[in-house]
Amino acid sequence: MAERTVALVNALTPDHPDPAAVAGLLLRHGERGPLTLTEADVAPMRSAALQLREVLAARDTDTAAHALNRLLAQGTGPLRLTSHAGTAPWHPHLDSDDDAAWGEWLLASSCMALAVLLWDRQRPPGAVCASVSCQDVFLTQGAGPTRRYCSRRCATRERVAAHRKARA
Repeated sequence: MAERTVALVNALTPDHPDPAAVAGLLLRHGERGPLTLTEADVAPMRSAALQLREVLAARDTDTAAHALNRLLAQGTGPLRLTSHAGTAPWHPHLDSDDDAAWGEWLLASSCMALAVLLWDRQRPPGAVCASVSCQDVFLTQGAGPTRRYCSRRCATRERVAAHRKARA
């Protein structure tokens, strides 16, 4: 769920996200098809993504936790269990019902995933890529040094740019 959250936040952050691309991303992350989204579906999803970006961009655990608490208080319902009428194993939801609007679903399910990561690791669940040409968010999971870039491609691009600048 957290990986899906990051992918959706990155896909929905631009001014006019493509509904077909968002639907394809949802399908790649396990949503059942067929799935057709409209601009009216995607607009509240974009709003949720921008709010979730604040959590992922938080520089410290307290800031991430406070942002998550605000979103949980303002944008989610009480915890409930669902099996989607027997079509899935029982699992928790924070949205109002199994047919909640896409924006509500995205905010609620993502808050749950990010809260579990913060709780489990006691650190911010994500970060913003340090590449000036990227600015995507990514998950900060795993051991080792703190990641600064969302991908090896961004890290390499920045390293090459710094090398060229030093040689000039």
